[in-house]
Amino acid sequence: MNTMNITDFKSHALKVLRDTAELGKTVIITKRGKALAEIIPYKPHDRKAVPGRLASTLVSEKDIVSPIDEEWEANK
Repeated sequence: MNTMNITDFKSHALKVLRDTAELGKTVIITKRGKALAEIIPYKPHDRKAVPGRLASTLVSEKDIVSPIDEEWEANK
């Protein structure tokens, strides 16, 4: 994993992005010694979005429409 100052990144951004894409290099961009961003290679997702995939993961134990124990101003 390489680190690069933000000023150098500005000057060489296209080369850094090309190296990241082609060679799989990861680069951390720093400013005054503090990490600002990490440039990583793009990896497409293997899974396709399937409607309803998360439908069975939602669990509701109580009525979510009725107000809580407190009286609401809108209920009056």
